[in-house]
Amino acid sequence: MEPSLVVNVASECGYTHSHYEALSQLSQAREIKHHLNILAFPCNQFGAQEPGTNAEIVKFAKDTYNCNFPIFSKIDVIGQNAHPAYQYLTKNSGMLPNWNFWKYLVDQDGHVVNAWGPQTSVHDLWNDLVSIATRRAPREDL
Repeated sequence: MEPSLVVNVASECGYTHSHYEALSQLSQAREIKHHLNILAFPCNQFGAQEPGTNAEIVKFAKDTYNCNFPIFSKIDVIGQNAHPAYQYLTKNSGMLPNWNFWKYLVDQDGHVVNAWGPQTSVHDLWNDLVSIATRRAPREDL
């Protein structure tokens, strides 16, 4: 399994442009491509800033930012209806999203390595992401 950067996204947020642009650049970076999954989960829980349908959300991200990473169906990331993936992320990081564009870094073994709020840009994480993406798990067949 490859490490993953999991992000709750929104199309109408003040952080939308900078984060989608950086996530798209990250997904296409030579040193990261094929070594780090970017997993986007649209969420409308914060400021109702992801009002579109799943199809509209994907079209917006692909047409506007040339996103080529998976954008899943809209989910809840907090509360009693939080998606199980986000229950896992928040439990294991101790950090609950309180706005759009929370980022969780999960290593190749499924451990949550770190989490950052929207005020931390993807570019600020670039070196950490390259480091984990290029770190190779020991081969078990040796």
